[in-house]
Amino acid sequence: MALPKIMIVDDEPDLQMLILQKFRKQIQNNVYEFVFAGDGEEALNQLNGSNDISLILSDINMPRMDGLTLLQKLQEKDNPALKTVIVSAYGDMENIRTAMNRGAFDFVTKPIDFNDLHLTIEKGMKEIAQIQAALDDRKNLQAVQRDLNTASRIQQSILPREFAYPHREEFSIYAEMHPAKDIGGDFYDFFFIDETHLGFVIGDVSGKGIPAAIYMAVVRTMIKGIASQILDPAECLTKVNAMLIPESDASMFVTVFYGVLDTRNGMVSYCNGGHNLPFIIHSRSPILQMEDTSGILLGKIDTIKFEAKRVQLSPGAKIVLYTDGVTEGMNESEELYKEERLVKYLESHSTDSLKNVVRGVVVDVLKFIGKGIQTDDITLLSLEYKGT
Repeated sequence: MALPKIMIVDDEPDLQMLILQKFRKQIQNNVYEFVFAGDGEEALNQLNGSNDISLILSDINMPRMDGLTLLQKLQEKDNPALKTVIVSAYGDMENIRTAMNRGAFDFVTKPIDFNDLHLTIEKGMKEIAQIQAALDDRKNLQAVQRDLNTASRIQQSILPREFAYPHREEFSIYAEMHPAKDIGGDFYDFFFIDETHLGFVIGDVSGKGIPAAIYMAVVRTMIKGIASQILDPAECLTKVNAMLIPESDASMFVTVFYGVLDTRNGMVSYCNGGHNLPFIIHSRSPILQMEDTSGILLGKIDTIKFEAKRVQLSPGAKIVLYTDGVTEGMNESEELYKEERLVKYLESHSTDSLKNVVRGVVVDVLKFIGKGIQTDDITLLSLEYKGT
């Protein structure tokens, strides 16, 4: 570890000699290291070539560049961990006030009381150490934030962002995920299993942060990979669950709703793994919540039995999938958004486009939360069957 380095800025050789004598023990014991400059200009030249000076002890009256001008130049460096103690004649309060206004940490008066100077140096070094620790912590936090920002961009990039299928007029789809923190544990996905079957899924991983994001990516990849081989949603989630259990730690699991739309006739086969049940919207009918299936969360219990059910969509019908960040959005009065409010919103916006439905719900939840804190990710996926 480098020694704290103190720069003495004074044009009098006698002061240099006294410093070396009075602090000989500290120098010998590697407590402090002293360097010297004859005036402010020489001090700046040394500082420009070195960043290891911690404390400056500077006289005010010097040739070429005096101590007050040096202080002004040091302020321009904007280094909070570099402190300056001014040395001035006793009673020269005007210059002392000017020095303090220009950022001097403290002052000592001539003739110098070296006991007082020693205490002043120790006080300065203690504050410098605290400031440096805070700066180091800030750098570490900034590095962590950069990593989180990168991870957030990666996470957002792996979720589908293109919702248009120009050559497929049987359906439309739209989704958004708004994490509560930099990185979320929610996910959505949609993909063609074959020419006539569209898979769509929404999920919510327990926990937050990078572990949840990694687990989310694993689950999403597993579902998509297995769905390409198995058409039945229950068989798909059964196999995903079996594969997840050896990879999950004690606190990690995921809830999933997975459906498959037959684009030829609007039939939806689906399986629910402990997730919030979607709603079906049709402009001529009341909003319906889809019937639950047997099976709970994935990644914890290998004996879970998953089942699939089917629901027929008529042309113009929409399915709205969501995570509990919607219904459990909490305002500052600790009231929850709840399913009833979601249903009421969907009823009054049943004819909106999918994008407007999804974004409208997000905005409605955020307005409800108001000055409260968004504690969970808000994710929605909406699918409309348009007919053949």
